[in-house]
Amino acid sequence: MAFPFARHCGLSATLLLTLSVWAPAQAAAPAAPVVATLKLQAQAQGQERQWEGVIQAVRQSTVAAQVPGNVTALLVKAGDTVKAGQVLARIDARDTSAGLLRSQADVAQAEAQFNQARMQWERSQQLRAQGFISEAALDSARAQWQAAQAGVTAARAGRSQAALAQGFTTVTAPFDGRVLNTHVEVGALAAPGRPVLTLYAPRPLRAVVQVPASQADAVRTAQRVEVEVPTAGGQAAWLKPTQVISLPGADPVSQTVEWRLDLPEVSTLPGQTVRVRFADLKASSAPTAGASAPAAAPLTVPAQAVLRRGELTAVYVVRGDRFMLQAVRTGTPATSTGPVTLLSGVRPGDVIAADALKAGLANATPAKP
Repeated sequence: MAFPFARHCGLSATLLLTLSVWAPAQAAAPAAPVVATLKLQAQAQGQERQWEGVIQAVRQSTVAAQVPGNVTALLVKAGDTVKAGQVLARIDARDTSAGLLRSQADVAQAEAQFNQARMQWERSQQLRAQGFISEAALDSARAQWQAAQAGVTAARAGRSQAALAQGFTTVTAPFDGRVLNTHVEVGALAAPGRPVLTLYAPRPLRAVVQVPASQADAVRTAQRVEVEVPTAGGQAAWLKPTQVISLPGADPVSQTVEWRLDLPEVSTLPGQTVRVRFADLKASSAPTAGASAPAAAPLTVPAQAVLRRGELTAVYVVRGDRFMLQAVRTGTPATSTGPVTLLSGVRPGDVIAADALKAGLANATPAKP
């Protein structure tokens, strides 16, 4: 009877071993991630302001047609480098050629009439000296001669205008540059004022930023203005503009003031987004009676605290013992790796996740202060 008992004991030992292996595995389930937090603190009032800007070419021109007609040839494409005076496109010149021939015929007719009137005037002078015609007949001959002379002048002006119109059928580059975009195709109908293509000079370039009119006075006190542009190594660098110009008026719709900052030699392209920083602003004095209070200072957080997903820009705000996703508006391009300025969506004193990616994990909780 010992053999069945031994079998029973062996089976019990195997079961206990299996349970002992399974129990620790069940207890090793991953714990909920704990994410560090940071409290938003406003910058010192009047210290620094940052906004997004865009790169523009200082010399940029949209070349338009000046005569009607079909486009018979488009000799360049977007990205091509052109020289001043180079032919870019041609427009059907049959109508303008016919107009030039017609104006040349008008000039020949006017000159013939002028020669006839001149000879008549000379004969009338001789006849008047001999007493064969009256003074009124002499005046009439002189008037016909003067009218014929004016006709010649008008006909020649018409010929010059027709020759100029024929020259407009050849579209040429106004300066050395590159083709930014073409607006027509071969066979399309060109009309006076209709764009044919857009040119720009690769150098010099400038950054254009729209500053809210409410902060225009504060920004004018900046002791240092810088533009963050990408470098050849892919990193961002702050450059000092060679010239800073503020337009004297504000846009009536957006209520912003345009600032133009001429840049040194950079590798950026027109249309590229950059960041503009106005630093070392003078502290504003206390508002007088009836004046509005100064605008709230922006909030700056590390780049990893901001979540960017397509059109969404947000941070994780602590609400109780959990994170809540809160959309924000920033003054920093999405490509920037430096500190991010939060313009709206949060307030000073709010507590947010220091790492937005970790805060988005399941069951993530904020760290205890």
